[in-house]
Amino acid sequence: MADWLADDPTVIVAGEGPYLIDSAGQRYLDGVSSLWCNLHGHRHPTIDAAVREQLDKIAHCTFLGLTNEPAVLLAEQLIRRVAQSSTPAGQALSRVFYSDSGATACEIAAKIAFHYWQLRGQPERTKFVSFSLGYHGDTIGMVSLGGIDLFHAIYRPLLFPTLHAPPAYCYRCEFADCPMQAVSQPGVAPDSIQPRVELPCLRAVEQLLDENKGQVAGVFVEPLVQGAAGVIVSPPGYLAGLREITRKHDVLLIADEVAVGFGRTGTMFACPQENVTPDLMCLAKGITGGYLPMAATLVSEQVFEPFAQPCVTFFHGHTYTANPLAAAAGLASLRVFDEERVIENLPPKIERFRQRLDRLRRFDNVGDIRQRGLFAGVELVADRASKRGFVHEDRTGREICDAARKLGLFIRPLGDVLVFIPPLCITLDQIDTMFDAAESAMQEVLT
Repeated sequence: MADWLADDPTVIVAGEGPYLIDSAGQRYLDGVSSLWCNLHGHRHPTIDAAVREQLDKIAHCTFLGLTNEPAVLLAEQLIRRVAQSSTPAGQALSRVFYSDSGATACEIAAKIAFHYWQLRGQPERTKFVSFSLGYHGDTIGMVSLGGIDLFHAIYRPLLFPTLHAPPAYCYRCEFADCPMQAVSQPGVAPDSIQPRVELPCLRAVEQLLDENKGQVAGVFVEPLVQGAAGVIVSPPGYLAGLREITRKHDVLLIADEVAVGFGRTGTMFACPQENVTPDLMCLAKGITGGYLPMAATLVSEQVFEPFAQPCVTFFHGHTYTANPLAAAAGLASLRVFDEERVIENLPPKIERFRQRLDRLRRFDNVGDIRQRGLFAGVELVADRASKRGFVHEDRTGREICDAARKLGLFIRPLGDVLVFIPPLCITLDQIDTMFDAAESAMQEVLT
């Protein structure tokens, strides 16, 4: 807080496409999609028009005891698009519970999973497995499931106990016998390694489930990428292996797609990349294209079924649940995906993104580069050979981001991981502009 108060904060007054504009007229390429949620750029005409049109009807009405047209239509769209997964018929996600943020979507998923087993006559299933370095939001429940000490350690006395499994952090793998150790070598991308399901970090999850047999309600995972941990990309086959383990142990798999959903990893949702459909899926951030707060927790029909019995109620409500303005923005965002063929147009952008990221390896202080779609993290180290990080007081990542801002690029670090998450509407030339500024900033600070 002291550092923030000492700064002269940048005041944003406008936006245009992938750019932010401050009170002095300075333009900044929004390299983090305004906290990973602005997908189609600022002031997109389709979404602007949809919100204005909805304002002429109604801005908000409660969802408790009522429903509204945009929310119903959006739920139908979400279910249809998630159903593109190749999992067996009957296992698709089929029900939607709305809320207002990624944390609440995950909190709701935890409550549903717990309640589900109570209704199934297995009240001993009260535990959750999550991952070290995991992040699912800042409510007390989700801090309990989180595993990032910087964010969570101070609150430990308030939290309920959870079972933490080791992350699939190939660059800093804690298993000497892991077949994915090659990924830790500079220049070797995870996608170049053959898929392996029998990984030590997966065996650790199975061991936790064995040791707590019949006591675990669900496993929380950020599919393909642990975002807040520093864009940690899991190896191929990892998510499918986790699905296999949870199914074997009859445990619910809860996919937190808050950060990775809506095109961020190259497909509309992350789980289908490994032919996985979870039992519950949490969505937020990009659901409205970055316009208004909204979230959704999707559940399978199997999970929903016991709640549909007489005299059963899932008690959870938010004042702005299924807000019509937000739902209208969400519907418009999905129309943009279709009309502008957003997903189909991503491959050349992802490839240019990869090429420009690869150029950053020339800096001796770049230890690892991790990318999935238009989602990347560049981990900076004091010594590449030993992977020794910078001391916190150096604020190396922050210094580079500050230097980049002076060059017209707005990015934010996660510790000493530089994070690049531009809007999906970014052009090839704008990708070059983003990395030209990043390279210049790194040159200034690191040499």
